[in-house]
Amino acid sequence: MILVDAAAVSASRPTKRLFDEVSVTISSGERLAIVGINGTGKSTLLRVLAGTGTPESGSVRFGRDVRVSMLEQDPRLSGGTVSTGAGGTWESDAILDKLGMGSMLDTPVEQLSGGQAKRVALAKALVTPADLLILDEPTNHLDIDAIAWLEDRLASWTGGLVLVTHDRHVLDRVTTRILELDRGAGHLHDGGYQSYLDAKAVREEQAATSEQVRRNLAKTELAWLRRGAPARTAKPKARIATATAIVEGRAEAAARTGDLDLHRDVPRLGDVVVELEVVGHRWTPDSPWLLHDVELRLDPRERLGVVGVNGTGKSTLLELMAKRIVPEVGEVRWGSTVRLATYDQHGSQMDGSLRVREAIAGPNRPPDYRDAALAESFWFDGDAQWAPISSLSGGERRRLQLVLTLAEQPNVLLLDEPTNDLDLDTLRALEDFLETWPGALVVVSHDRAFLERVVADVVVLDGTGTVARRPGGYAGWEEERRGGRRRRGGSMTLAEPETPVRSPSGGGVAAASGAGDKSVSPSTLRHRLRSAERDMATIQKEHDQLVSELAVLTDHVQLAEVSRRLAEVLERLSIAEESWLAAAADIEDRGLES
Repeated sequence: MILVDAAAVSASRPTKRLFDEVSVTISSGERLAIVGINGTGKSTLLRVLAGTGTPESGSVRFGRDVRVSMLEQDPRLSGGTVSTGAGGTWESDAILDKLGMGSMLDTPVEQLSGGQAKRVALAKALVTPADLLILDEPTNHLDIDAIAWLEDRLASWTGGLVLVTHDRHVLDRVTTRILELDRGAGHLHDGGYQSYLDAKAVREEQAATSEQVRRNLAKTELAWLRRGAPARTAKPKARIATATAIVEGRAEAAARTGDLDLHRDVPRLGDVVVELEVVGHRWTPDSPWLLHDVELRLDPRERLGVVGVNGTGKSTLLELMAKRIVPEVGEVRWGSTVRLATYDQHGSQMDGSLRVREAIAGPNRPPDYRDAALAESFWFDGDAQWAPISSLSGGERRRLQLVLTLAEQPNVLLLDEPTNDLDLDTLRALEDFLETWPGALVVVSHDRAFLERVVADVVVLDGTGTVARRPGGYAGWEEERRGGRRRRGGSMTLAEPETPVRSPSGGGVAAASGAGDKSVSPSTLRHRLRSAERDMATIQKEHDQLVSELAVLTDHVQLAEVSRRLAEVLERLSIAEESWLAAAADIEDRGLES
């Protein structure tokens, strides 16, 4: 059943175009993610698909009696309590509890923070009867357990689903198609995040190849015209002018030019960075301790994640480290070389009437070339530098907040939920930067992929007020708290001595290697190794053939089908590689020759 059909819809805003003639159809059971860099119109397109926004051109048709439920990026609640705001039913109250709002059911919504209000609006969207569910950044302001619960719920949703999210785990687990908005155009990809990345890389390579072919043909045409036909008539002159324009022209500009250059001069840190000595804090003398007996010392190259459910004091811990608040007991010490900057959840209070370059320059001097260079390094170029802050998208505001934070040239960074509203490209660039940045980092985040990539250790806030360091980063903590369980295919299964995996051919089950089984003969182990090598070679040929097909396809339906097949091949290749590694490890452990 078709729920909504958008045909050739377009939209823009005063300072830029958003998208042109984008077409997409959503049927029952489909789960579509919309991705793209900040400011490409993702939220605008969501409103168009929900029927709450009108495109400048094109048409949107809904199926008969289709019910739509939508979560806005910045929802507004009408009033009442948390419970009534979410629907006032047992189901909505149960969902609020899953989202960490169970203790606030009777709280007036006027007293909520922006993140709390969004959780209430998410609960309301989930319980509203609907055939089509549309969610704009639903994982923002959720803790890791709440995101895992939401991921399971969305994976089992039987209606149509459209969402904007930067959570790469959710994209891979939940979505069946991805629509990328890129330089005004829409590109559809089957599968999750990995297949989208593969198809995007192929498309960009194809575009570069096509541009080179176009320029070579134009050069040949121009050389023939100048060498052969005399340019005495208007027609040859016109052809020469056209060919010259093609050769001297430029391909379509990249969506963003160059890498995100976040590296600035970082003052050297001494041995003492930030130290918390028997720190405790509570908000009133009669309230329970939010944190107590906290002992924490940062190293000059610290990579520390802060994890725990909402309400356990993660942001408060960062506020104490930043000396924005004074602990009720204990002491916070900074080293004499520390230059600290904080990136908080809610964004600094920026004047919406200021222009981007004015905000970067600050109040004490007029903008100059230095501000222009810094703005460009954060992908604010051209007209975007002179756009009023009020005209920026939520993601663009967060990116500007990142500019302002790093413009302070800190050597200690405290980041509180830095991934909220950032697009996938900015996230990957930020991760690359933090891997090599020479300062100390403490980050509160619910983004599992971000934590896996960035932090070395985590401190865990368990709700009792204690703060405990865990080595091994996010993955180590996740393994520990799941009691030896490990995640596979989106579900939690007990680890076993011999883990069954799908065979590379796609059917049946194959043992990984017979690890630790001394009854397996050396010849059997060698056979497994050779078999895995043959599988890898066969699958690699399939992979290369599909990549070649993608390079010449232009029809989006065929592109989607080949992208889906490529994602399956990549999964089979990964399984074959695991089998080979396991067999090779067994042979090495037993001192055999391969």
